[in-house]
Amino acid sequence: MANLEKITIALDAMGGDNDPEASVSGALEARDEFGIETLLVGDEKILRAMLAEKERGDLEIVHAPEAVGMEEEGAWAVRSREGASIVVAAEAVREGRARAMVSAGNTGAAMAAAFFSWGRIKGIKRPALAVVLPPAKSPALLIDVGANSDCRPEHLRQFALLGSAYASLRWDLESPRVALLNIGAEESKGNELAREAFQILSSDDRINFIGNLEGRDLARQKADVVVTDGFTGNITLKVVEGVASMIMGQLLESLKTLNEEELKPLLPALLGLRQEIDYRSIGGAPLLGVKGVCIIAHGSSDALAMKNSLRVAAEAAASGMVEMTERYLAAPRGSAS
Repeated sequence: MANLEKITIALDAMGGDNDPEASVSGALEARDEFGIETLLVGDEKILRAMLAEKERGDLEIVHAPEAVGMEEEGAWAVRSREGASIVVAAEAVREGRARAMVSAGNTGAAMAAAFFSWGRIKGIKRPALAVVLPPAKSPALLIDVGANSDCRPEHLRQFALLGSAYASLRWDLESPRVALLNIGAEESKGNELAREAFQILSSDDRINFIGNLEGRDLARQKADVVVTDGFTGNITLKVVEGVASMIMGQLLESLKTLNEEELKPLLPALLGLRQEIDYRSIGGAPLLGVKGVCIIAHGSSDALAMKNSLRVAAEAAASGMVEMTERYLAAPRGSAS
């Protein structure tokens, strides 16, 4: 892990379902464990009172009197509300007060704030959200998972390049394997978008395209980057989360029949499995394609999830993720260096 000490992250402390408690506690834990500094962005009175309760009043607060609700249309809210916490957080990054931002709030608002404040990387028409899927020993990046519900084939090509750049940096891969999420492995399968995307992905020498990938193979180590439109990707992500939660719940329920001695040798493996499939341990999803680091955390994030989202943001900032992505996209065809 890169040295994360003194890296400052702007945190939208009013956006998530469990905020501000989750953000404040997560920020304190991130500082204690990783040395990450956090700008708590939100209602100053509320945040100061919460820090006073925890007797830890030494985090910097940036006052933002408003918050964008989950039910609001994100782009409109950002344009019409300069005092919203997510807007102020994005501006803190643009002004150089922080090196990245994190939010568990309205995804559309976070995307709009980052886009309006920082702009896009050259050659990218639509930024995309990416998530890391287990298993931890050989993860895969799924992109897009909700930023763009309606896409054209060219957008999926750009997602593949963004995902390849991120996977290359995060996992030190020379040529990440890219697959297209589809209903069958054959080139002719899928809807019009999938069939046309197959052709355009095959034609770009910067993309190590290995063909179609069925949903059942997402966790089978067959690809490093899996590309799809945001509508399909978001449904896929939530199915994966739901099934993982169900399996873990049923497993824990079945273990209640064991006594302490029978359970003891199983605990290390169970704890490892829980951590591997728990979104809270993975951290938030990077918004790729904007000229800054934006990590969007799960709306129901607790302190653990926020701590790890801050870690992911600090790691991305320390690694030069945006600059590396720009170099990757600027490389001539036939080269991904």
